[in-house]
Amino acid sequence: MEEYVILVDEDDNQIGLMPKMMAHEKALLHRAFSVFIFNDNNELMLQQRAMHKYHSPGLWTNTCCSHQREGESNIEAGQRRLKEEMGFETELKETTSFIYTAPFENGLTEHELDHVMVGVYNDEPLINTDEVADWKWMQLEAVKTDIEKNPNLYTAWFKIIFEKFYEHINISSDASNS
Repeated sequence: MEEYVILVDEDDNQIGLMPKMMAHEKALLHRAFSVFIFNDNNELMLQQRAMHKYHSPGLWTNTCCSHQREGESNIEAGQRRLKEEMGFETELKETTSFIYTAPFENGLTEHELDHVMVGVYNDEPLINTDEVADWKWMQLEAVKTDIEKNPNLYTAWFKIIFEKFYEHINISSDASNS
């Protein structure tokens, strides 16, 4: 079944639907989300993208990310994809959103209005190996330092979130754990 993305304007108003690959080929702005899961030690659960992904294969990134389906709230989409990729459910809270553009070597471009969500979970995930190659817990400061030293190991959107929206995931995770 072909997956569609929700095309949006810069105010996140839906303006249409388009097959995901076509939206990435044309670099059209569409709705997306990024989920950041923390444990009670304030460690972030990272995932390594599966090696066969059509872009950013094998790169480390936030706990999960994807695109909302028509009629699905940001939180519902985040919870659905968290279950599909990482094999667990938890409550999520939306913290911020931003627009970014990231061209890839394969000619595709991510042009997304990305909604950032956070949640808390303390067990091991049951990863879907079709989506995820590996996972690990890391302290936020360690992630930030590693991105600075090894930027080529991380996805474009993850680096943008750490550079521009670090306080949203850091403050939110602290608030979630209090």
